[in-house]
Amino acid sequence: MYIKVIAAPGSRRELVTEVASDTLSIAVREPAKQNLANERIRTLLARRYRVPLAGVRILTGHRSRSKMVSIDR
Repeated sequence: MYIKVIAAPGSRRELVTEVASDTLSIAVREPAKQNLANERIRTLLARRYRVPLAGVRILTGHRSRSKMVSIDR
């Protein structure tokens, strides 16, 4: 399954909002430094879809707020 993610690093609170059927807006507390925000996004997605962390991969947008994520069940 492929999901578009709009990331908001450095937020006051963590929040996952469904924007469309294939798009999520994810706010995380971690800053966009040293891959911290990306790892937190992967963790939140793994919990939401109940898959192991290894099953969540960021395909594109490693340095961007707009990302394409693959989730393998």
